[in-house]
Amino acid sequence: MLQSGKAVKVTIYLSDGAMHHHVPVYTSLLDFLFRNGIAGATVVKGIAGFGAAHRMHAAHILEISDYLPIKIEFIETPEKADAILPELQKRIDSGLIEVQETTILLPERK
Repeated sequence: MLQSGKAVKVTIYLSDGAMHHHVPVYTSLLDFLFRNGIAGATVVKGIAGFGAAHRMHAAHILEISDYLPIKIEFIETPEKADAILPELQKRIDSGLIEVQETTILLPERK
């Protein structure tokens, strides 16, 4: 369980079309984070974006795109994040992993 104090926020950017062994990468990453005891994670799907290849992808009413941006975020202790980062890097063929130092402030429990 996370406590107030120093932590890291890890953000993973990828495409919803990214697959690993016929499974969307974001679902396998979420499962990996869950099985490794990460305190919590969120997957957000964007409606438009572009990556390093500078190809614009957008969701339109009349079409469905398989290449919309996906962002996975989690906050964890630096030690726990450092322990799983090498495996995250192996699981992502294309995309980006960002790690930021942050501070957690949990509400007082009454």
